Amino acid sequence: MNIQLIIVLLVGILAVIVLLKRFSGGRNGKLYPSKGALESYTSFHVDPEKQYYSSGVDVYPNALMGLHKNWVLESDLWKKRELNTAGMQELVTGMQDKAMEKTLLLHGFDLLDDRGQKIGDWYSVMGLSIGIKILGEHRISITTPPHDTYTETK
Repeated sequence: MNIQLIIVLLVGILAVIVLLKRFSGGRNGKLYPSKGALESYTSFHVDPEKQYYSSGVDVYPNALMGLHKNWVLESDLWKKRELNTAGMQELVTGMQDKAMEKTLLLHGFDLLDDRGQKIGDWYSVMGLSIGIKILGEHRISITTPPHDTYTETK
């Protein structure tokens, strides 16, 4: 067999493997930077159409998330929060104080499904590595941020 033919076949097989891996990853959501989400959290707004969750220490969570109530979060790692304005203020202020100690900035994000539709919002430092998986009709799994969110160098 010709060496050039073998190389072409190997390149072709490699390309197929890469394409299969790329497109078989499932349905993933994402975070998209949002000034509106930032303003909502920093004004301590609680949206009655969202269920709120926190991850990390209660005094200064690693992240706050508001997920539209028609979505189900499938994770035991997030803490479900029943918030009013005072509760939201306490959490956001705690996060701001902790971030300021470490000279980190907090940001707001829209939480988007795999089709780019907004299904909630998020508040945390930028650059966190999390996974957002759409599991089915209005079912989602979201990994929590690392425990050392405020100690990592951003």
